[in-house]
Amino acid sequence: MERRDFLTIAGATVATALAGCTGSGSETGGDTVGMKDFKFTPKTLTVDAGTTVTFDNDSEVGHTVTAYEQKIPDDAAYFASGDFESETAARKDVNGGLIEPGDTYTHTFEVPGRYDYFCIPHEGTGMKGTISVE
Repeated sequence: MERRDFLTIAGATVATALAGCTGSGSETGGDTVGMKDFKFTPKTLTVDAGTTVTFDNDSEVGHTVTAYEQKIPDDAAYFASGDFESETAARKDVNGGLIEPGDTYTHTFEVPGRYDYFCIPHEGTGMKGTISVE
């Protein structure tokens, strides 16, 4: 293989690999969280109160977005894909909360504070995230 061919292939491979790492969400104010490679990207997100965050499943498997019930502000509405009323209900019906590849889930964060959430099937692999609402 010639050097030019190698560099062309290597560049395309790196660009493809990084494509899943970018998104419109950011550490300081985006409104989209990607789900790919068994992680939320970005892992932490800061938004203003009243912001609607879109969770976009860019992977090849289903994921959930499930709030840790004890790790959201006291006055905040509980949230989970599948519109469950509680973390217990979400854990009992994982399939009811799955966001299929290519689908999205949205939630509007009204109450300032910290919101910790996770993907039920991939919690053990560390698929967790945090949204801070100012």
